[in-house]
Amino acid sequence: MTSYQFIWFLLIGVLFSGFFFLEGFDFGIGMSVRFFAKNRAERDTVIQTIGPHWDGNEVWLITAGGAMFASFPMWYASLFSGYYLVLFLILVALIFRGVSFEFRANMQTDTWRNFWEWASSIGSFCAAFLFGMMFTSMIQGVPIDKNGDIFGSFTTYVNWFSIVGGVAVSLLCFIHGLNFLRLKTSGELRERAEKWSKVLYPVLLAGEVVFVILLYLTTDFFTRKPMSTWGILIALVIFTLAAWWGAQSSHDWTSFIASGLSLISVVVLIFNGLFPRVMIATNNANSILIKNASSSPYTLHLMTILTFTILPIVFIYFIWSYWVFYKRIKSPKQVAE
Repeated sequence: MTSYQFIWFLLIGVLFSGFFFLEGFDFGIGMSVRFFAKNRAERDTVIQTIGPHWDGNEVWLITAGGAMFASFPMWYASLFSGYYLVLFLILVALIFRGVSFEFRANMQTDTWRNFWEWASSIGSFCAAFLFGMMFTSMIQGVPIDKNGDIFGSFTTYVNWFSIVGGVAVSLLCFIHGLNFLRLKTSGELRERAEKWSKVLYPVLLAGEVVFVILLYLTTDFFTRKPMSTWGILIALVIFTLAAWWGAQSSHDWTSFIASGLSLISVVVLIFNGLFPRVMIATNNANSILIKNASSSPYTLHLMTILTFTILPIVFIYFIWSYWVFYKRIKSPKQVAE
């Protein structure tokens, strides 16, 4: 394995980490539109919190997919063909979630406005759930032949571990969205989001215990990399406890940063367990390795120069955009007063 191959494996992990940190609270806000907000005025406020950001946050996913295609074409081909149906459903969920914001704002009847609000919530939940299910099923090992083609059955993708992984990621995103609401709103919405977080964190911790047990039983993470796997899992629990403490003591920033780091910990856990592989086969001899899946050294060299030239500009833009819209939004009752 060359240094460029290692760098690009890390960069793809960073891109997925950025996606789940930023788009994670977007998914949580989307779910909150119908599952948390009580009336139209509150739903307007909830959607307004991510209005300037949600479409920009999705760029991280597009960039991660593009980087995978350019740097590890064999990984891209195997993953996207083997999980074609799952990725198609994710795309449908993202489309419905995306257009729901615009369509809802232009609907003249309550019936269609409610339809697009439900599209936002269901689309956000399905996207988060399917992402969690896909990555969780992937790390169990899938039937791959020597050419890198996946021949999976229904239970390859849908099983107890993948369902628990999907629910865990969905719940993490929902709580991350509630923590973002606490940062961006004041008054009743913020107080209710804090109350919900206090109730949901014990549920999340119980879910993480179940996830760890199934991770131990169905993957090779603990046999191949016991120290790093346990270290990342301990960090995940610590971040969850820190976020819960932030909810109990009204430290909004602590909860938001810690819940975001919990999502990043899940990505780090997956990439740590994959390394030095990019796809795990049920027959270990057919697993796809980083050194065999990458593009040519010249391609990786050129991509590295371009990436490290452009990436600082992107980071500056994202920081600036969030700084411009950092102010809290008042709850509907406060506005009326």
